Amino acid sequence: MKLKNNIYNKFVICAAALSLMACSNIDEDDRLIYVEPVEVSKHVLIEDFTGQYCKNCPKAATVLENLQEQYGADKVIAVAIHSGPFSKDQVTNVPSPLWTENGDYYYNSWKIESQPTGVIDRRTVSDTFTSWGAIVREALQKSSPLELNATTEYDESSHSVNINIDAKGILDVNGKLQVWLVEDSIQNFQVMPDGSFDIFYVHNHVFRTAVNGKDGESFNIKWNEEKNVTFTAMLEKEWVAENMFVVAFVYNSDGVQQTVKVPVLAGMSETSTNK
Repeated sequence: MKLKNNIYNKFVICAAALSLMACSNIDEDDRLIYVEPVEVSKHVLIEDFTGQYCKNCPKAATVLENLQEQYGADKVIAVAIHSGPFSKDQVTNVPSPLWTENGDYYYNSWKIESQPTGVIDRRTVSDTFTSWGAIVREALQKSSPLELNATTEYDESSHSVNINIDAKGILDVNGKLQVWLVEDSIQNFQVMPDGSFDIFYVHNHVFRTAVNGKDGESFNIKWNEEKNVTFTAMLEKEWVAENMFVVAFVYNSDGVQQTVKVPVLAGMSETSTNK
């Protein structure tokens, strides 16, 4: 009889232990399931501080072209920021046609001392353009903490572009979103390495304006969160829409987190296509 009681007691104890080990009554939505973040390839932003009176700047432009040919213009995104003393006439101090006030603001913010100087992903400042390739190659090995995409709709009648920025957090990101307009295929003068003036020089990825302020605007996104931001930008009369692009990037104190570049004429509105 005692043996049966011992067996029964052990059975009760085991049943109680199993009940304690059973899953708690937690709703499925409240259970944490770890999902490994999907890696997003990093695009690299190069801010090329240049000037039409800078004789070595065409060499830097050639380096950028070679990097874009090697890795793709969608992976290596260059913006030529005409600014500083070499964007002004050395005698009269009159700004060159491609100079912008915002360009000088960025030039001074980075405390640029010589041109050409490249600011790569806002992590590395290099006035030695021959080293840009190695810096870019290393930067491309990184992954991005967010997905960033952009679409545009151009209205020919108003010479304006609607810009839609879509983002998804791969990790939590706190920073700022900056949106710029740049233009390719601008024919204007340039001082060449031999000191001569090339009046038919073709300038590419020229910074034109900041759409959402000189420093952009606050932009925070959490893991797996999706966000959409829209802007409308007016193009100046002399800007050629067919040659223009939107460059958007998210940056913080750790540098540029991701960059995207899309053509202004990627989409046309009804008012322009029906004309």
